[in-house]
Amino acid sequence: MPTVDTEAAQETLNILEKTLKSFSWQTAAVLVCLLVASVVAIRIIVSLADRAMVQAKLDRGVRTFLRSGLKVALWLIAVCILLGYLGVPMTSLVALLSVLGLAISLAVQGTLSNLAGGIMLLTARPFSAGDFVEAGGVSGTVDEVGLVYTKLNTVDNKVVHIPNGDIAGKTIVNYSANDLRRVDLNFTVSYDAPMEQVKACMARVVGEHPKTLPTPEPTIRVSDYKESAVEYVLRVWCAGGDYWDVYFDLLEQVKAAFDAAGVEMTYPHMNVHMVKD
Repeated sequence: MPTVDTEAAQETLNILEKTLKSFSWQTAAVLVCLLVASVVAIRIIVSLADRAMVQAKLDRGVRTFLRSGLKVALWLIAVCILLGYLGVPMTSLVALLSVLGLAISLAVQGTLSNLAGGIMLLTARPFSAGDFVEAGGVSGTVDEVGLVYTKLNTVDNKVVHIPNGDIAGKTIVNYSANDLRRVDLNFTVSYDAPMEQVKACMARVVGEHPKTLPTPEPTIRVSDYKESAVEYVLRVWCAGGDYWDVYFDLLEQVKAAFDAAGVEMTYPHMNVHMVKD
């Protein structure tokens, strides 16, 4: 842990004590004028910065954070100017503030990491409230994106607060970013089932479903020849909000169509042939 330069601090205190003993009305008037000028200058600079951030279309949370940080920095400059007029050496004051700033930053480095991650998320906008995402190892609907934490509502109705530092440092999957999503399903069918019959069953189920889209055209192809079955892949497009309805409906309806057509959905097994001598 860094330590404060005691000589610089003592020198600063001695100069302040000496200045206060020789304080006069003239000095007070100049300080008041400098203070008023500083307040006016800070308001003007902050106002210009607000306009620039609004034109840049920054998120409200980012604007609030940057505005607060700018005001703190400007007030530190104003205090340095006032102390400089009183004769306090800037080198000692800057050294004292830098060491204190370093100590504070080390104490809250975890929070600063999350804060930096929050600023990056609010600026880059990989997702927004209402999107269904996978971030920080958690899947759910984004409820709120804050400067330090992002709040997700999971599908089993749990509220999860994830540190923004964890989200910003990992892969983010946004399932709601595009209007359309593709449903990918695999079915294993017996080698005895005619290929065209299998494809016709799946095509009929897809065509009759009200939430599947004809464009882009669905894909029904053989994807692999396994030891005990032929694997077919079914790829169909739907609206993003209908994904899970289409997913579960097709799983159930394709199985029902196979049963009605006499198509066997097989599973891994081994056929043993007994040969008689």
